[in-house]
Amino acid sequence: MKRRYSLTYLIGESFKSLWRNGVMSIASVTVLMSCLIVIGGFALIILNINKNVDRLGLMNEMVAFADYDLTDEEIASIKDQIDKLENINSVDHITKDEALEELKANAGEFGDVYAELEGEENPLPDTFHITYNDNSKASTLYYQLIQIDGIYKVNNRLNVANTIDSIKNGISIVGVWFLAILFVVSVFVIVNTIKLAVFARRNEIEIMRYIGASSWFITIPFIFEGIIIGLLSGGIAYFIVYLIYRYIENNAASNIQMLSILPFTEVNMLLLAGFVIIGILTGIIGSCTSLRKYLKA
Repeated sequence: MKRRYSLTYLIGESFKSLWRNGVMSIASVTVLMSCLIVIGGFALIILNINKNVDRLGLMNEMVAFADYDLTDEEIASIKDQIDKLENINSVDHITKDEALEELKANAGEFGDVYAELEGEENPLPDTFHITYNDNSKASTLYYQLIQIDGIYKVNNRLNVANTIDSIKNGISIVGVWFLAILFVVSVFVIVNTIKLAVFARRNEIEIMRYIGASSWFITIPFIFEGIIIGLLSGGIAYFIVYLIYRYIENNAASNIQMLSILPFTEVNMLLLAGFVIIGILTGIIGSCTSLRKYLKA
């Protein structure tokens, strides 16, 4: 009898049971796989939306304009002071000559109009293009910049950056709620699907109880069945999502260049782990919940 309670025996019984009840097993795998594909697909959509919103968030930038009559030493001093401020990511110094050349380049065939503005006639100021990290501290950075001697004006995009942050936070909150709802619905669907499988085998369970099998002896094979169903569903769902995502990734890269698609290699392990964990947990919960009715004394 001890051999019959071994782990190898119980796992073997799980595989035999899945094979004997092939139709219900396929139904359970199909339903759970479909739910995982929906959850995974929605999660990838949310991640890509956030990535593209983050790209817009690169507007975390300010431009500081230096006074016109500053020496090279004074310009260098201003840059040193900016570098020492908190919340600074990068500082690019654009000289007045570089600004004029850029202006001429953007003017195209009309660039010759600015030819007379070279040298001492150049009216453009030196500028500092500053990117920062934390948008919540951008106002403080702005006031610190305008206090620096030699800077007469600072342009910023605080309103745009705040709007982008609000959009991103809203998308994240909505996404988490939708994922939670999808997970609950998935558990509900798979539990009821497994209940049908258990109901179809109620006579088998009653016979096992009649001959004296313990509740654990009856339950463990079903738990292993749930784990196997979860692993199969998670693996198949991952493979399908992988194929669909790579197809979209390849087409978007060539046809929709204004969008940035998150590389699948950055999320593949997280997605696979999520599918396997959700699949196994759902299978176990479904099996245990479905058996409760038939194990009551």
